Amino acid sequence: MVPESFSESLQRLSAKISYQFSDITLLETAMRHSSWTAENDGYESNERLEFLGDSLIGFVVADVMYRRYPDFDEGKLTDLRKIVVNSTALSRVAINLGVGEFVLLGRGEEAGGGRTKTSILANALEAVFGAVYLDSDSQHAYEVAARLLNDSIDEALAALKKLDAKSQLQELAARLERPMPEYRVTNEGPDHAKIFFADVFLGEEMLGSGSGRSKKAAEEQAAQQACAILLTS
Repeated sequence: MVPESFSESLQRLSAKISYQFSDITLLETAMRHSSWTAENDGYESNERLEFLGDSLIGFVVADVMYRRYPDFDEGKLTDLRKIVVNSTALSRVAINLGVGEFVLLGRGEEAGGGRTKTSILANALEAVFGAVYLDSDSQHAYEVAARLLNDSIDEALAALKKLDAKSQLQELAARLERPMPEYRVTNEGPDHAKIFFADVFLGEEMLGSGSGRSKKAAEEQAAQQACAILLTS
């Protein structure tokens, strides 16, 4: 059974997302995990709202990124969106909002630490966005999602910038359905002044070369050159 005070406690969650529900039962549904509804007949789980919220998040993040970063190509926008729209990132937003406190769980999930599980928190957050959409309209739902995900989008950009060239090349190759990068490294000179030379191949095609005082530096330079070629070809 749902605790009598549950609807009242959800007003705190409503305040945290800065949205006042006209129909608080939608937020109640968003908090019902399937493990709870399996033990309590007559209630709908949050899975349908989760489906709706997932679609909303995908659109909002794509739209915000498209407008915010006009110089980014489709590939970079896709990479950025992947960092934001995944269970780990969404669960962090849910944790910041304290969503776990309000989720209704079955006895097994509760005992197993479900209140802190990444997937449960991410799905509950998606359901919250779905509930906002049904309670208002697409514009209000867009504004709520964009505001709550704004920090995640900024963090994603910072994370993307931190990716080294070798990681970027590997992601590019996978996205373009090309062979994984292979580095062929040689070196010259005495041990105290050795210079490394690296060529990077995708299959039989050599796409970049680099040199440096370490194997890592040479491979990084080669990967940077290969990324530039792939992004402009």
